[in-house]
Amino acid sequence: MTSKQTHTSRDCDEFQRQLPELFDSEQELVAHAHLQSCQNCSALVRDLEYIAAQAKLLLPIHDPSPAVWDNIQHALIRETKDGTKTS
Repeated sequence: MTSKQTHTSRDCDEFQRQLPELFDSEQELVAHAHLQSCQNCSALVRDLEYIAAQAKLLLPIHDPSPAVWDNIQHALIRETKDGTKTS
């Protein structure tokens, strides 16, 4: 016999408010108690994980060239020496 838990929209709202922290914590969301019995939130998490994975594929992430860091460093040095701000 399978026990079904019912969730109120309040339960789902609370879980969804916690989602950013849960994603940031890098915990296995699948193990979260709410997802074990809530199909709507489970589907939402699957969709968000898919979107995040696909978004990473859109553009390669490149570090700025060393010239960019040199320019920033020189601008900060000039600002310090001159007492002026660069914009």
